[in-house]
Amino acid sequence: MHTDDDLPPSEAETIDAFASHLALERHLSAHTVTAYRRDLAQLATFMNRQGRSLGSATYLLLRRFLAQQHTLGYARATVARRVGSIRSFYRWAVASGRIADDPSSMLGRPKVMNRLPTVLRPREAAALAESPSVTSRRAADDRAPVERAVALRDVAALELLYGSGLRVGELSGLTIDRIDLESRRVNVMGKGAKERQVPMSDFAADALSAYLREGRSWLAPDGAHELFHNRRKKPFSSRDIRTMVERYGGTVLPGRRVTPHTLRHSFATHLLEGGADIRAVQELLGHASVATTQRYTHVSRARLFQAYERSHPRA
Repeated sequence: MHTDDDLPPSEAETIDAFASHLALERHLSAHTVTAYRRDLAQLATFMNRQGRSLGSATYLLLRRFLAQQHTLGYARATVARRVGSIRSFYRWAVASGRIADDPSSMLGRPKVMNRLPTVLRPREAAALAESPSVTSRRAADDRAPVERAVALRDVAALELLYGSGLRVGELSGLTIDRIDLESRRVNVMGKGAKERQVPMSDFAADALSAYLREGRSWLAPDGAHELFHNRRKKPFSSRDIRTMVERYGGTVLPGRRVTPHTLRHSFATHLLEGGADIRAVQELLGHASVATTQRYTHVSRARLFQAYERSHPRA
């Protein structure tokens, strides 16, 4: 992997300035900023080997870089994202007066297969959410209270992912003051620093109440504001959450790849299958465009046809 340390200082400074723009002005997530920075570092390394810089890149050199990405075996989705990173960078560079002309303006993104999201059945999602065992089998063990606290945390986290449709970063960023058990509401800070309020299921409220009452004090350091913590008493990171979901998913649904986003997909699809208005689902998910939400109508339609083929005698 190429890092900024491998680049000439002027190139590293330019990438730093662009990353600051993404974080402070466009309010992109830390994960997205890191991805853009990595993409630009790869491009800068390529240009440096051609005796060029980011500022002296040409359209043909950008095309050659992307062709090399294909040759190296990167997925079409990854190359498409890198095109987006490059175009965003050069639009910013022109707007900020760093270069005069945009060499990326004619770049086209590779077409990416629009795969339908993986969705669990309601009973599968319920089984996953209920899979952590909150009853310790080692009552005499000094680790038993911590093990129980972890299980209570995991149930609450899984119920929020499925019951409220939270993104993994939204869950990891929750603080105690954003949870309202009485009104069954969660205040979420979504993409682009956009705040929204989403309902909390009765299952999630019960799980959170138990976690706050009996589990959190074993994991959270004194004075901490974050809702969830790991065994090391550090805030529960996005990586921690993904690992946790995949671990339970491997136990409950062996052979299936289950991620936090699988639960978010399931949340949306089950709402639409239950008759929820697509605009309401859009608001709950925090989608900027209803077109993004419409993906789930395709999932629901596909499942209806599958049910027909399984059930109808003439199918």
